[in-house]
Amino acid sequence: MRVPTAAITAGSLIGGWQLARRTGNRPLGGLILAAGAVLAAREWSRRTSPAVTGALIATYLGAFGLSHPLAKRIGPWPAVLTASALTAAASYAAADRHPHKMP
Repeated sequence: MRVPTAAITAGSLIGGWQLARRTGNRPLGGLILAAGAVLAAREWSRRTSPAVTGALIATYLGAFGLSHPLAKRIGPWPAVLTASALTAAASYAAADRHPHKMP
């Protein structure tokens, strides 16, 4: 069964942030972020080219990094939702909506 990478990326960004916020343990939230990155990258590598996989990984990590300064301007929830929406949209467009190569 195919797992939509858009859901993986958005879910891990939101879930990691919420876990870190609620527990006060940022490394624990980072584990969720890292797990989402590994799972999504594995699916991207199965479905797309190495160049697209690399671009999607950069998008995921870049959105995470940019959410921090963005949170200072618009607040944490809007920043996390923006980062999640951007990564989900990129994942959907590049990996989820097209026919996929088979291993």
